[in-house]
Amino acid sequence: MRTTAAPGPTYLDALSLLAEVSEELVVRSARDTHLAVADRVHGLVRRATGGTSTLPEVAHRSIATAVYAGLGAGLRAASTGLDRAAATGAGPRLEDGPRGRFVSSAVNGLIGDRLLAERPQLAIPMAVRLDGRDVDLEAEALAAAFPAAGERIVLFLHGLCENEDYWSLHRDRTGTTYAEALAGRGWTPLLLRANTGLPLRENGAALSALVQRLVDAWPVPVARVALVGHSLGGLVVRAASAVATPAERPWTGLVSDVVTLGSPHLGAPIAWGIGHGSRGLSWLPETAAFGRVLDWRSRGVHDLVAGLAEDVPPLPGARYRLVAATLTRSARHPVGHVVGDLLVRPRSAVGRDRRGRTLFPDATLLHVGRTDHFGLLNHPRVHDALAEWLA
Repeated sequence: MRTTAAPGPTYLDALSLLAEVSEELVVRSARDTHLAVADRVHGLVRRATGGTSTLPEVAHRSIATAVYAGLGAGLRAASTGLDRAAATGAGPRLEDGPRGRFVSSAVNGLIGDRLLAERPQLAIPMAVRLDGRDVDLEAEALAAAFPAAGERIVLFLHGLCENEDYWSLHRDRTGTTYAEALAGRGWTPLLLRANTGLPLRENGAALSALVQRLVDAWPVPVARVALVGHSLGGLVVRAASAVATPAERPWTGLVSDVVTLGSPHLGAPIAWGIGHGSRGLSWLPETAAFGRVLDWRSRGVHDLVAGLAEDVPPLPGARYRLVAATLTRSARHPVGHVVGDLLVRPRSAVGRDRRGRTLFPDATLLHVGRTDHFGLLNHPRVHDALAEWLA
């Protein structure tokens, strides 16, 4: 057996979650917004008429409340019924196809912390992946899964709402992937998958434990480890090194290179905007429900507001390679400086604040122009850089 074919969640589990979310977000948000607007209108009518009659207001609220209660009860009943059907093992598995894995990873990125607490069968565990399945971190299973295992291993960790399949994005323009290219240079590439909705430090602890188990059970003695993270994955890699010490986690002493691709080391504007948007919407009863929708975002998204600062220092002895992208040819172009790669600004991607202070004093920096956040996956310039850095 090369991989673990765990039962895993089914599409019925996903439909049950959809029914629950529809009741909690859609129906309740529509109800609260409807009643808030109605209260505003009825208040104006009362002032205009001197409050002579409240019967229409009472009737309207009673009917509306009953309708929304009926919709909510129906969705809750549907969710419960789907849960019972899913518990029997019926239905196709989400893990059986790329579309299901895409949905699973996206939902975990958005509400993965809530899934772990309330619907653990839908929560993605940190794992090494091969052919769409988790690989057991036991010596026999690793030897079977990676028959050409070498002494140099490179680990790839995806970004928010992504999965290991994203490392194949834009393969058509290069004819290969980062993993495939490095395999041809004597490295053994391993693709990881994580629940990106969990807090950065929690994911960091999980990654640290995984790498140590991997090193301990690897078919041959490990001489060198390289870590490559895209977007949030780069922050999780840093968090893993922060919770590990050479005495407790010997794997850190094997790390020679850390490569981050468009990682928001100092935070991402979009995450900051979502947070401020939710607070702004909460000021008015008519928009408060939409603020609650934004507040459903996971701790992983919350953590992107500030990124990871000085309390997460670089690993001693490891070389840091930081890649930033902008839509413009030059990183100094006013547009490129402001919008960056659409999700991360170049200053954040290289860990340098407005005062010029840097989180990575000795890092190697690479700017890739005229591309976006996901264009950093299998970009020709990054391919060339990895070949040089991991020679």
